[in-house]
Amino acid sequence: MSQSTIWSHKGTFLLAAVGSAVGLGNLWRFPYLAGENGGGAFILVYALTIAAVGIPILIAETLLGRASRKSPIMGMKELISSNNSHSSWKMIGWMGALAAFIILSFYSVIAGWAIHYTGLMFSGSLAGATAEEISTGFDALLASPSLLILYHSLFLGVSVIIVGMGVHKGIENGLRFMMPALFIILLIVFVYAAIEGDLAASLSFLFTFNLDDLSLQGWLDAMGQSFFTLSLGMGAIMAYGAYMSPEASLTRTAISIAIVDTLVALVAGVAIFALVFGQGLEAGQGPGLMFVTLPLAFADLPGGSLLGGVFFILVIGAALTSAISLVEPVAGYFIERFKISRPKAVILMGLGCWLLGLLTVFSFNIWSTESFTHDLFGKNPFDTLEFMTNVMMPLGGVLIALYVGCPLKNELVAQQMAT
Repeated sequence: MSQSTIWSHKGTFLLAAVGSAVGLGNLWRFPYLAGENGGGAFILVYALTIAAVGIPILIAETLLGRASRKSPIMGMKELISSNNSHSSWKMIGWMGALAAFIILSFYSVIAGWAIHYTGLMFSGSLAGATAEEISTGFDALLASPSLLILYHSLFLGVSVIIVGMGVHKGIENGLRFMMPALFIILLIVFVYAAIEGDLAASLSFLFTFNLDDLSLQGWLDAMGQSFFTLSLGMGAIMAYGAYMSPEASLTRTAISIAIVDTLVALVAGVAIFALVFGQGLEAGQGPGLMFVTLPLAFADLPGGSLLGGVFFILVIGAALTSAISLVEPVAGYFIERFKISRPKAVILMGLGCWLLGLLTVFSFNIWSTESFTHDLFGKNPFDTLEFMTNVMMPLGGVLIALYVGCPLKNELVAQQMAT
């Protein structure tokens, strides 16, 4: 990562950060968590956490990236040296890079499911399918290690190629094409859902705020989702911040990112639940909402196969814009620390993620009932990896806020916040 490398336009960081934030967290995780936790009550806590916690930490993490002009690990090392901070603060960079590495390993597997369903939708093989047939098909996908590995490899391979092409030719050009396309597709799906689904029921479900509907676990899920959806504590924002123009406003940019990200999640949620309720289906279907309940809704709708295929292209694209941001923190470290070329660094990162992703693949089939972690944690490898990152992200975010608020020199903070 060269210190002279800056996004070609000061608004590109906004595009990149929104691309990192808008992903499976908005289109898959947000709707099913809202469905499980009372709809509007979940959204209220989620929105309040975004405003009170997410935006300040987003500003702080971006500030660290722009101030250091390096990857999270090497950037924290330089800031610690120049600010005479205690060496233990290096854990911020390492924790962020490790979280990105782990998340990408299982994120890639789940994104691969969307590849599978894109093919099923466009082929028309799900048209008129029953709930039992679609559920059985999803179970069959999870039970097939070979299929999951194939899709995992395809998705991760495309992510690696884009990042390997460089900051401008790969990441920046890719985002300039993908992000507008994603917004257009989301709008098409929303209009279709409003026409063919039950928009009134969806709006009532998502915007009736009754906190009695929310359990303690629901509160925790809502707060955790705010970190996951903004890509906080996983090194991506710090890595992208290193390329941010010195003229761009940290505060305005962070607020814009949070607003766009939340709007995407809400529009996607309204569209998904309009389709679900329009077909008389249940909202609280958990992680299977997108891959079982939603395909069932598309199956009986006019033009459902075509629009279903378009929707899953949206899912793939959104996942891809997030995935490329997760490659960058670790790849940037390899480039700076070992002085190797970007393609080699990205391939090394991708290979490691691919291998770790096999743990997630096998968690859904051969290790689904018993694993080497079962006796110790009561979880399979995927559950364990997800639990680790759910701890690492909030912890990393808190440490970032503490570091910017205390050890970092006030003059440096003031200089970065002045724009």
